[in-house]
Amino acid sequence: MRSKQATTMSDVAREAGVALGTVSKVLNGRPVGEEYRLKVEAAVKKLDYQINPSAKALKSNRSGFIAFIVPDTTTPFFALLTQYVNLSLEKRGYKMMLCFTGRDSVREQEFIRMVHRHQADGIIALTYTPDLQIPAGIPFVTIDRFFSVDVPCIASDNFGGGRLAAQKLAELGCKRLACLRIGSALVNEPSKRKDGFVSGCMELGIPFEVCNLPDGSPLSAFEVFLKKSILHADPPLDGVFCGNDLQAWQVVNILRRMGCRVPEDVQVIGFDGTRMFGNQDYICSTIVQPVPDLAETAVSMVLSNDFKGLPPLICLPVRYQPGGTTRDSKTEA
Repeated sequence: MRSKQATTMSDVAREAGVALGTVSKVLNGRPVGEEYRLKVEAAVKKLDYQINPSAKALKSNRSGFIAFIVPDTTTPFFALLTQYVNLSLEKRGYKMMLCFTGRDSVREQEFIRMVHRHQADGIIALTYTPDLQIPAGIPFVTIDRFFSVDVPCIASDNFGGGRLAAQKLAELGCKRLACLRIGSALVNEPSKRKDGFVSGCMELGIPFEVCNLPDGSPLSAFEVFLKKSILHADPPLDGVFCGNDLQAWQVVNILRRMGCRVPEDVQVIGFDGTRMFGNQDYICSTIVQPVPDLAETAVSMVLSNDFKGLPPLICLPVRYQPGGTTRDSKTEA
């Protein structure tokens, strides 16, 4: 049987009794008289007119989607960032192509090539490939990793956050501090957390140690370090800053197995602002990243009409949040 012919814009114009140009303006969100807009919308509904996204993209020379390349969505920070990037894109009428890499360099590069071939309108990426090849001719915004002045980067103030953690631990009475981190060997923005912590300790003149381990290191290395610095040191370590909240949570568990009370004996601060079940209590005292602002800024940058005029690096402010692993007053929401 012959299929019913699809409704066209001309059909909508005839049904509404308006010019074809008026229908086009209404469908594209351009201003028209209220009477005309209502007529067109009523005709669209009556005829069940469907906009052809492929034809619209061809006419505008835009695909309508942005690729978001991220290691995973099991890590709470990445999951929350993915949610807010998607929300920021949707409110601008864009769709998100989500690509998981698992920190695999080959997959990262393959995704970028694939997205470029499919003519995405831009790419937002968290990448870990040392020699990543970024294609020319497509807006590319990175989160947490600076490549060059030609590739805009958005990040939290990681250095300031590390410095703030040192200041807070000292302010809360700690006499000997340590920074514990397992992370990428790449020079990226999160690696500045350690540098900020060291700077804060030096400014305060407070003794400190650093246990900075490469990705893939066993958690037992933290346990060895903590036993040495707490059980066999005088004075013992009593304040710890961790590279992220997951590591802080792991360290708290190690400390408690060692018989240390948290926060009475040892206070711990993480980084990210992770909450239980996504929106409940913070899992530890933490330096909170402004995730909604990170996502909004990244999307604004990748869709900018003046992409080449964007600053090479934008750092957004962080804040401290008590979360039960420091001797603060009652945890605030």
